Amino acid sequence: MNTILLGIIGGQEVLLILIVVLLLFGGKKIPELMKGLGKGINEFKKAANESEVGAELKDIKKEINSVSKDIQETTRLQ
Repeated sequence: MNTILLGIIGGQEVLLILIVVLLLFGGKKIPELMKGLGKGINEFKKAANESEVGAELKDIKKEINSVSKDIQETTRLQ
């Protein structure tokens, strides 16, 4: 996704966006905005990681249940 954006947005566009942000928010607000953006990105990454871990745990539980059923059937047959 980043490579797609880099192909579309050139240096002039980035400069224009920076000027607009500077005019809208002022120089003093930009560090606060970047800090908030960084926190938001970190929270998003954390949530995405937790959902991946949750999906992996679900798969592991299914496998454990399957093995448990196989063991129970084997012990019943003996």
